[in-house]
Amino acid sequence: MNATEHRQRVRVLQVPVDAVNMEQAVSVAADAIRRRRPLLIGVVNAAKIVNMRRDAALRDAVLAADLILADGMAVVWAARVLGRPLPGRVTGIDLMHRLLTHADRHGCRVYCLGATDAVLEEVVRRIAHDHPGVKIVGRRNGYFAPAESEAVAEEIAAARPDILLAAMSSPKKEVFLVQWAPRMNIPVCHGVGGAFDVLAGKARRAPQLWQRLGMEWLYRVVQEPRRLWRRYLVTNTVFAWLVLCELLTRLTGGARGRADQATCPAADERA
Repeated sequence: MNATEHRQRVRVLQVPVDAVNMEQAVSVAADAIRRRRPLLIGVVNAAKIVNMRRDAALRDAVLAADLILADGMAVVWAARVLGRPLPGRVTGIDLMHRLLTHADRHGCRVYCLGATDAVLEEVVRRIAHDHPGVKIVGRRNGYFAPAESEAVAEEIAAARPDILLAAMSSPKKEVFLVQWAPRMNIPVCHGVGGAFDVLAGKARRAPQLWQRLGMEWLYRVVQEPRRLWRRYLVTNTVFAWLVLCELLTRLTGGARGRADQATCPAADERA
């Protein structure tokens, strides 16, 4: 199985999501590395799906990914409620760890892009300790101007990695990857968001129970309330409203359904 063959996707609020589990996602990535076929991986959660409705650049970049994974439990639950179940969620950070395990076993070349220089130094140290078979062929912090993007892409391409881990915020990482992936020609490009901060010990990940309950977002808010409370409160509320709108549309149909659907875009403006 690869990203372009025998792929099954379900639509969650008009966003196509690949119906794969973690093992299948890793298999797709391993196949891309083995065949030297570029694979761009995207992940979506409730907040990103809401933001995609008002940010055309983010939406286009996510939809251009070869493999789109359900990073958040809210997406898995929404798919189930809407009658389009997914096998489960495949988080970006967990996939990163699995890719590093694969790279360790097969001596793959990895480039780390994103976070700060201090965080990157610790990330590289930990990868070398935990995965000694991984060949770190380069690193670069994620704080560069748009005008520097081409030079950054050229630097990464020259390092010839098998896997690029891009730990930058949205929409910067999605836009950078979709714009420059063809030039970099890397088998696996994976945007991992804040995963480097977690790997370096700068941020804590939610305990497993919080993750299973779909409350990982709340755990993040508790750690950074001033920065994150409004973002998650608003986007999660809008996401739930949009799911309800689509469910009502499907259940009622006809004029009533169209009326319900017409109220949904207004929710986007509040996000």
